[in-house]
Amino acid sequence: MSTQPLAIETRHLTKRYGSLVAVDSLSLAIPRGVVCGFIGPNGAGKTTTLRMLAGLLKPTSGEIRIEGVDILAEPERIPWLIGYMPDFFGVYHDMKVWEYLDFFARAYRIPAARRPGLIADLLELVDLSHKRDAFVQSLSRGMRQRLCLAHTLVHDPHVLLLDEPASGLDPRARVEMRELLRELGRMNKTVFISSHILTELAELCDMVVIIEKGKLVTAGNVREISAMTQGYRLLQVELLAPDRDTPKALELLRQTPGVQDVFTTDDHLEIAFAGDAAQQAALLERLIHAGISVLTFGEATTDLEDLFLQLTKGEVQ
Repeated sequence: MSTQPLAIETRHLTKRYGSLVAVDSLSLAIPRGVVCGFIGPNGAGKTTTLRMLAGLLKPTSGEIRIEGVDILAEPERIPWLIGYMPDFFGVYHDMKVWEYLDFFARAYRIPAARRPGLIADLLELVDLSHKRDAFVQSLSRGMRQRLCLAHTLVHDPHVLLLDEPASGLDPRARVEMRELLRELGRMNKTVFISSHILTELAELCDMVVIIEKGKLVTAGNVREISAMTQGYRLLQVELLAPDRDTPKALELLRQTPGVQDVFTTDDHLEIAFAGDAAQQAALLERLIHAGISVLTFGEATTDLEDLFLQLTKGEVQ
């Protein structure tokens, strides 16, 4: 387990329905303040896991701790620790937007004097201030998704459990949701997010958890998982004068320990590199000392979809 303070921790979490094992001895350690993608094939057990973390489903066995609290021993504390946004949610259509948030603020016993300011802040955060007096039924699906997210934030929880928050949204609404989730990450919230839109998760998340058939496949930083899976890091180097320096760079790189292969593209070099971060820095230093003008140097963006396909078999229970 991680030595960092943990926002979400499970140990051998299991959920059975008769002979079907929906979640199979799942152990997670999600540090505080990270945005974590939770991915897996359909039927992998993601929603079941989220419902157990939210206290809506009792595990067959195992342990769950949220912010260090054993929620199976103290279930009454769950509503105050987490904000949960299900994949399908209901809204009260005959309420105005501000009334909808005020209703939940009352449910969380937030004093009347605080509620107007809180509602104004939440509407500004989710970019719905201009819809304050609109009826919920008049909102687009994307706006309702953002309103539901505002509802999960009413009591200022540190841990957010979001099940497919961008499901069914058009491209613009997905971009707006992604920016909102980034902002929550900057607010030091722990965001545990299930989604099938892997390209967006790769840009958004500090770490990912991949499960299949209810079992943990892997967890960690996307680039670290990629390096572990493939056995190397993929580096990209852009040269200031490629026509002049490319032949020299190729020769130097192919003689460098840790370089497994070098590929040339239209505007940069790609290096399959098996070294660690210190050796990566030494590689850049070696290029510069050789008189090669390096414009950019760093790890290539990992394709989460490719990584997902490599690590999973597409099996369901």
